[in-house]
This record gives sequence, C-alpha cells and structure tokens, in this order.
Amino acid sequence: MSGCFFYESIRLPIDQNEQSEILKGTEFIRVSKFYPECKQGKFISYIHEDVRTLYDAFRKGTKESNNGPCLGWRNGPLKTYQWLNYNETLLRAKNFGSGLIASGLQPGPQTLVGLYSQNRPEWILTEQACYTYSLVVVPLYDTLGPDACAYIINQAEITLVVVEDEKKCNLILDKAPRCLRKLVVINPVKSSTMQRAKSRGITVVSFEDVERLGAQKNHPEMPPRYTDLCTICYTSGTTGFPKGVMLTHQNVMAGICAVLLQLGEYKLTAKDSMISFLPLAHMLERCCENGMYMVGGSVGFYSGDIKKLSEDMKLLKPTFMPAVPRLLNRLYDKVQAELDNSCCKRTIFTMGLSSKASDVRRSIIRKNTIWDSLAFKRIQEDMGGRVRLMIVGSAPLAGNVLTFTRCVLGCIVLEGYGQTECSAPITLTVQGDHTPEHVGPPVACCCIKLVDVPEMEYYSADNKGEICVKGANVFAGYFKNPEKTAEAIDEHGWHHTGDIGMWLGNGTLKIIDRKKHTFKLSQGEYIVPEKIENIYTKSQYVHQIFVHGESLKSCIVAVVVPEVDVVKCWALENKIVGTLSVLCANPEIKKLILNDILSWGKQAGLKSFEQVKDIYLHPDPFSVTNGLLTPALKAKRPQLKAYFKPQLEDLYQHLD
Repeated sequence: MSGCFFYESIRLPIDQNEQSEILKGTEFIRVSKFYPECKQGKFISYIHEDVRTLYDAFRKGTKESNNGPCLGWRNGPLKTYQWLNYNETLLRAKNFGSGLIASGLQPGPQTLVGLYSQNRPEWILTEQACYTYSLVVVPLYDTLGPDACAYIINQAEITLVVVEDEKKCNLILDKAPRCLRKLVVINPVKSSTMQRAKSRGITVVSFEDVERLGAQKNHPEMPPRYTDLCTICYTSGTTGFPKGVMLTHQNVMAGICAVLLQLGEYKLTAKDSMISFLPLAHMLERCCENGMYMVGGSVGFYSGDIKKLSEDMKLLKPTFMPAVPRLLNRLYDKVQAELDNSCCKRTIFTMGLSSKASDVRRSIIRKNTIWDSLAFKRIQEDMGGRVRLMIVGSAPLAGNVLTFTRCVLGCIVLEGYGQTECSAPITLTVQGDHTPEHVGPPVACCCIKLVDVPEMEYYSADNKGEICVKGANVFAGYFKNPEKTAEAIDEHGWHHTGDIGMWLGNGTLKIIDRKKHTFKLSQGEYIVPEKIENIYTKSQYVHQIFVHGESLKSCIVAVVVPEVDVVKCWALENKIVGTLSVLCANPEIKKLILNDILSWGKQAGLKSFEQVKDIYLHPDPFSVTNGLLTPALKAKRPQLKAYFKPQLEDLYQHLD
C-alpha cells in the first residue's frame, strides 16, 4: 500500500559499513568521517570564524532569524504561545546582565551566578545575561537536594542566585551558606519569605527590578573569550558531594558545531522550532537549545507539567525534539495498552508497523503513507504533527522502541552517547542508519579509544574496553577538585569515562557495561548499588543482598538472602511453618522484609528511584564456593546477575 506514495530516501552521508576512521598507531583511536582534519588529530570547535562563544552564537542567530520568534511560553489552559523576538530577548538579557553588575557582581569569568529554575524564558535571559558580561552560570536542580545545593553555593562562593519561585526560595534559605547575599526571584514571593531571607542577611529582589535597574545603568558589555568558562555544571554524582564540571565556551560550541556538521542537510535552521522540556540544568538540553539559538530557530517552553506535554506540543507544533528513553518507553507502553483493547486496531497497527519498518530498513522516513492515516496520525498529532528530527540521549534506548518511534512518528530519530564532562555529545548515530542498539561513531569534536580493563576481562585487542575521549569538547576539570580531575583526565589529556564500550564491525560504538559498579536507569539517574546494599543490610531480616538495575528500566530490584534465625523466629510467632525455602516463597515474609528495608532506605535519605520496587528471597547464601563472592568476600556482580537472571527477569516482568 505504501508504494503508491512519492518518497525520497535519506541520502546517506557516509558509508554505513565504515562509519568511523581508525588513526595510524597502536591505540586503535577512532575519529569522525565528517571532518577530514580529524585524521590529522584536529577537531572541530567552530563552524564560523567569528562565532566562537555562546555569546557570539546568539547574535549570529539573531541575524539568521531576521529578528524572528525566539522564546515562547504559554500561561494556563488553551492559551496560545506568546513569543519574545530575538532583538527583544537580547535587549532584556543585556538589561538583566547590566542589573546584575549594578547589584554588585564583578564582570568576568571569576564570578559565578546560581540559577535554580524550571525551563522558562527567564532561564535563557539569565544565561545570556551572564554571557554578556563574561559571568559563569551554575545551574541548581531539584534532584540535587537541599544539602547538595548548599554545598555548591558554598564551594563556588556564589553570592547571588536567580530563583524561580517561593518553594525554591525556601529550599535555598533552609540551608543558606554565609556567602549567599542576594536572591533574584522570577515569580513574586510572600513577604514572610522576604523577612525570613532578611533575618539571614539575604536580600530578595524581583527579576523585573533587576532588569529595570540594568536598563537605567546600561553597563557596557564585556563579552567572553572562547577560552573562558561559560558554566560549572554539577553532576549529581554517585557517591559523596556533587562534582563541578568546568566547561568553557569552546567546549560547548565544539559539541554543538560537531552535531550540526554531522546532520548535514538535515541540520537545524531558522525555520525550525523546538519544544523545551528536558532540564536545562543538564547539558543535553543546554546544547540543543544553544544550537537552536545559533541558527535562529525558535524554542517553546513546556508549561511545567510533564503530563500536559502533549497539550504544549499540539499548540507549539515543534519540528525538533530532544528526548530521553523514559518518554519514548511511556509512549510505547501507552500505545501497546490501547491496542490490547481492540483486536481490529492491533491488526491494522501491526500491519502498518511492519510496512513502515520495511521503509526504515531502506532509509525511507515519511509520514504520508496509508498507514500514517489509518494507524499513526493521532500519535503524530499528539506531538504537534510536524516533528522531523529527534535526538535521544541520557540512557540507552531499547531497539524495538527505537524502531517503533521511527515508524510511528515518521521522523529521523538519532541516538547519542555523551557525558557532562564532554559538554554532552561524544557519539551520535548517522541519519539513515536504521540499525538499533548502538550509539553511532564519534562526533567531529573528539576522538575515542578503548582501554583495557583486565579485572573485568575487557581488552582493546577484542574491540572492548573503557571509553576514553580526547578533544575540543572535553572539560577543563572539576572545580576546586584537583584529585578527582587527575582521576578523570590522564597526563595525555584522555578523559576516562568509566563506561565500557565495544566497537562494532561498522565502526559504531555500543555501550556494554560500567567500569565502577554504577549504572543509569532509563530516566538518566545514576544508581550506586553498594550504597543501597549497605543501608538495606542494617535490616535484621537481611543476611545478604544484591541490588540490580538495568538501563532500559526505570526502577531497581534486589535478591535478598534472609537472616535464617530472625525469619524463622518471626514465622513461628506468626504460625507459619516450613523450611527456609518454603518461607522464602511466602508472600507475607516477602512483604515484611521489603517494608523493613524500604523503611531503612527512607531513614537513610534514599531518593525514590534508589529504593527497590520488588525483591526475590533466596534461601542459599552467596559464597566463594558457589562463585558468587570473591576470596575477599566481595560480591561478584556480573556472576550474580547471570546466576539470578531468570528471577530478575521475572521481577521486572511483574513490574512492567
């Protein structure tokens, strides 16, 4: 049926069978094929000679857009998007920056400004205000928690934080360090909050008042150099306090330009519009937005409620959308649940999926087939109906969900791998490559090598090892933390990511493991299983525990070996009889142990995503003899994962 429509397949920019170049030498270093200079060890850090910083990029976009719409937002239900044009955005950013200087901040990259807000126009106005006077943006965000926010403000000696609302204002005031002197609030706050701040020696002023003051004072601009820091992005970290990743203007521009270069004829232009809903505190969203501003495109912010994202998209009708696996998994699950209710719908949908999958395999991406009209139109319209490009990052995406998304939305979906320490992008799949479950070749701002990890039996000679990155996008170090910097960047300038990768035969990278025993959940949150295990073993019912999670899942589960005597004693008191194997299969005992470990977790301050959602009780202890412990009695995690594979799969199956 689909053959009766005109179509044009995606023009493949490089040979899909050889997607990266191997440099001469013994280290098997791989580089991008999109920038010929990579073969000489040179990496892209800008596209236009006169556009080297994020300050320059915004002004370039202003010209490209011909003063078109820049920042969009909506207030309340059924309201259309309102827009600030580029010239007005620049003027307001300049005024706000001038107001920050008039408020006592010294211009220059030695001054750090805190920013604690959801995505909204004022986030970008603050960011561009800072760049206008060479200030450095330090984003704060909810999942850090109040202790970590206080730690960051204190470590960075931040005197001024731009805060969104009453709630965030009070969160900062709860633990406000002495260095903090001023809060600039975007939304009005109660007089009691202002009084509370005053009692701590902190002044609260409104965003509008700072803008007004700046317009009066009109301080001369002080643009940054490309070598200056533009941001310190604190990672939530896996243990201890967060680390401040120092990124220069060149670092971030390199990542943006490398991606635009690789997109070729499908790159973003002034005609594109983007929906902003992923946190601007993270570099994936930050790079995508700054890329849009550089080409003169428009960015519309979601209304702040993820449940209403579809409403926002229907009104905005975006053409570009950065996404995370969690969102696409939800879309996939929702559609599957709807199809379960109708045999007829499922039949049509499955036929459509099969036909479109055949298109995708031939690098044909379109949304004008008969199947789009019959089966996929509503899903496309829920996303505004115009999405042409989607970049997915932050965690791995299951192959079936990726192919489903490409078929159903009829748009180019690219998957990337990156880290905050590399300004976001390290690799990106190439448009037209339909093969799922890899993250593409290196982008043109860096090179990659794999390094042996003998203790995990990964060797670069087998095309497996720890992913190490060098290039224009690699960070300048961790703020005030030379020890951690030395651990992350070696003497030759290679950043050791801690992720284990494997080169596939076509020159693309696949992420297969994590060097340290940490992993990401599908929503991008890091889990440190040992930390959780140490808390849960405080339970009187737990003898041993193995906490497990998967990057394609949004929660964690565990295998628990109960403390025999305690469990048998409780069983006796509650008139439950049987061997330990029988007791392990008893739902009441499972509920007892699960509730107890969760209460220990809550007491220890574990976040909701760090708490297990289900457990399997196992009667036999992990030991050296059964190969589940090392001679030093440490858990052999890969072996535990393999040994309990059926039980872990069963736990997830019941949670899905």
